[in-house]
Amino acid sequence: MKMIGSWQALVIDCENPDALASFYEQLLGMVRVTNDDDWVSIGDAPDRPAIAFQRVDPYVAPEWPGHLHPQQAHIDVKVKDLDLAETEVLALGATSMAAGSKTYRVYLDPQRHPFCLVSW
Repeated sequence: MKMIGSWQALVIDCENPDALASFYEQLLGMVRVTNDDDWVSIGDAPDRPAIAFQRVDPYVAPEWPGHLHPQQAHIDVKVKDLDLAETEVLALGATSMAAGSKTYRVYLDPQRHPFCLVSW
């Protein structure tokens, strides 16, 4: 298969790129690759795909569940122990949505983007 390009980043709209990047740095163990007022990206290294956070104004948080302001995308984070990981993400500022199953749980990050902890 011919490749047209390579993955650069998953970009998430938000109100405060610095704060949201800090949350995901701690959650995923990544480092800052780019750090500007309106754009922060984190990743494993500067030449690897990143997760980027861009400031938008006005920012409207997605709703989960619901489609008035749909989630559009979310991140699944693989963990070994759901209970331990839940304690840690709540301490970072996540909010539990009290939804999921034996293999995943749904949360909102500090700016209300949904993400899941999964243990498959």
